[in-house]
Amino acid sequence: MSATFNYFNYFTEIEEYFWRKRGAHLLISPLDWAIVETWQKAGIPLEAVLRGIDRAFESYQRSRRGAAGRPLKSLAYCVDAVLEAAAEAQEAAAGKGPDSGAPRRTSEPFSREELRAFFLRNLERLRAAQQKHGTGAQTLVARFAESRQRLEELLPLLDSPATLDLEDLERRLTVLEEKLAAALTTGAEEETQLRIRRELDRQLAPYRRKMTAEQIGQLQRQYVQKRLFEEYDLPRLSLFYLT
Repeated sequence: MSATFNYFNYFTEIEEYFWRKRGAHLLISPLDWAIVETWQKAGIPLEAVLRGIDRAFESYQRSRRGAAGRPLKSLAYCVDAVLEAAAEAQEAAAGKGPDSGAPRRTSEPFSREELRAFFLRNLERLRAAQQKHGTGAQTLVARFAESRQRLEELLPLLDSPATLDLEDLERRLTVLEEKLAAALTTGAEEETQLRIRRELDRQLAPYRRKMTAEQIGQLQRQYVQKRLFEEYDLPRLSLFYLT
């Protein structure tokens, strides 16, 4: 399986693996979403994440709560084990030479129809957000409009007869998404941001002592960003969210 394919199925793979380990198919929480996003943005390989989850569950089963049959509720418990597995993977990779013999995936991981549907859904949500908040913060609405325009300009790329350069397309979409995130961080109402941060603090309280200040800071940024996109009903533009 190629790195590109893993990247675009990253969340789905982790979510399903966590469900199987728990033995329950439950909705994953916004906190867990944010944790996966921090791993993805840190470039932690999928294999290292799954290995870390395995170790975290093994450790939890030896704990008092695990022995009492209480389920492991959040990926927050897995953070240290995943980072440890990632460091081991990095050390192992450093001891290897260049990867010259690995097979490469040549076909596109998504059909053009899937990509077009993803783009059109996001364009419609951006249009709806413009209309919904049109009488509010003009700076934010202007950013929604600009993002919609830039996304429309990328649509012709999907008609190219050549193999689509997904890495370049992803870079373009990520830039658009980061601009939206920056606009939300500076333009969203203060009370909204305070409510979201209090919400995070409540969810994170049981796990805070297991994390460093840097980990908490990264998680806070991802969580607040995710919840602001939800508050304004904005789409995530990265292909990471297509699946």
